[in-house]
Amino acid sequence: MEPKQMEEMFADLEGIISRLENGECSLEESFALYEQGVRLVRDCGARLDKVEKQMILLQEEGQENGF
Repeated sequence: MEPKQMEEMFADLEGIISRLENGECSLEESFALYEQGVRLVRDCGARLDKVEKQMILLQEEGQENGF
């Protein structure tokens, strides 16, 4: 299975937040949604950290090459 795009992950998070805010979920459903949301936030954070590190490396390489 191909990893989700960031946009898809953000859309999933928005859906989770919306469902939790409407207050119609049972406690069990709310907890499962919360867990799913935490995983998505962690995944998004890890991807953003990876991209940031790549950008820093590219910037450093550019500076070394006179760009």
